Amino acid sequence: MIDVSVVIPIYNEALNISLLYERLTKILQQMNISYELIFVNDGSRDESIDLIKKLAEIHKEIKFIDLSRNFGHQIAVSAGLDKTQGKRVVIIDADLQDPPELIEDLYAKMNEGYEVVYAKRKRRKGEGFMKLLTAKLFYRILASITSIRIPVDTGDFRLMDSKVVEALRQMPESHKFLRGQISWIGYKQTFVEYERDERHAGKTGYTYRKMLKFALDGITAFSNFPIKLVTVMGFVVSIIAFLIILYTFYVKYFTDQDIERGWASLMVGILFLGGVQLISIGILGEYISRINTDVRKRPLYFIKETNI
Repeated sequence: MIDVSVVIPIYNEALNISLLYERLTKILQQMNISYELIFVNDGSRDESIDLIKKLAEIHKEIKFIDLSRNFGHQIAVSAGLDKTQGKRVVIIDADLQDPPELIEDLYAKMNEGYEVVYAKRKRRKGEGFMKLLTAKLFYRILASITSIRIPVDTGDFRLMDSKVVEALRQMPESHKFLRGQISWIGYKQTFVEYERDERHAGKTGYTYRKMLKFALDGITAFSNFPIKLVTVMGFVVSIIAFLIILYTFYVKYFTDQDIERGWASLMVGILFLGGVQLISIGILGEYISRINTDVRKRPLYFIKETNI
């Protein structure tokens, strides 16, 4: 059996593939272990898959999965995990922000008796203020509203035992949030800290739109807090409305004030109630949409070509 499988999702990473391969093979050979590299092409529009195929023709340890279209980062990783044969599995992105050399430290830490060792970022180089701020807020909000402990300041870069991977294969939900699923599975988990580098080349595929979708997937998959918040908001608004009704009766029957002069407060009340209702419907709609997607039981992905 192979010692380590490395799963690498690829989306327009042609400029990084050669250097990534060199650094990965150098550290894995230095560790003196058997390994396989599984590149998952997630509908790249550049020559990424052609470069991977050329490498696979020369090096037998390279495997590739060419998906039929772009299914998203988390699904691409899941496709790779479905095909791994290693006793242990690494997930790493191809942009070289996560240093392949850290795999040796993750491996050594796992030998201390852990089933999951994730890489925790001490510092993130080359990222703008807004991205750093939104990422920091997201991880801390998620940690505070979920019932499980999802580690903050971590990505998908981690080393897992094969039994954790097997557990992930039994969780086929369409809206994947792997770092949350891995925490939910349990087992003995720990971390190794590191400084995250700048992207080596190319542009990130994670736009703010994709980051928002990813955040919604994480929150709705592992927390009922938004639903509970809607309930609380409903009670609060009902109490406020009841107090306004009492005030209206008081003004009407116990004062000389002309009640028709309350146009401004009436409009504020209507707009406030309308806003709360729309927010509540939106939150409920997110949950219902995800239920609808999972009920269809469509395959997570389709493979166009593979050498596995």
